[in-house]
Amino acid sequence: MVLYDLRYSAADLGEAARASRRPQPRRIRRTVAVYAFPRYAQDRSVAESSTRAERRERQRLRTRTGLLLRLLHSAPPARAAALAGLVDVAPARHRRSSLWLA
Repeated sequence: MVLYDLRYSAADLGEAARASRRPQPRRIRRTVAVYAFPRYAQDRSVAESSTRAERRERQRLRTRTGLLLRLLHSAPPARAAALAGLVDVAPARHRRSSLWLA
């Protein structure tokens, strides 16, 4: 696949500033080798990997939350209140990596 970018070089920016004009971008050709088109070919692999990743994140969240709850419930009431303020549960991230890699 061939892509074209429009970029400014440092020399072009300096020359345009000296000439008091707007810089002109240069067209740069970039070539990318693509070996798989899962989204293009309507492949189910993206959805399946997203489902697995989402399931894994939900399990991780449930496990950590359950562990924290067990620790809080096993502590004495006075200490449990202090520990509850220190607990921070990270939100589950769903369908990020597989969609990014698709």
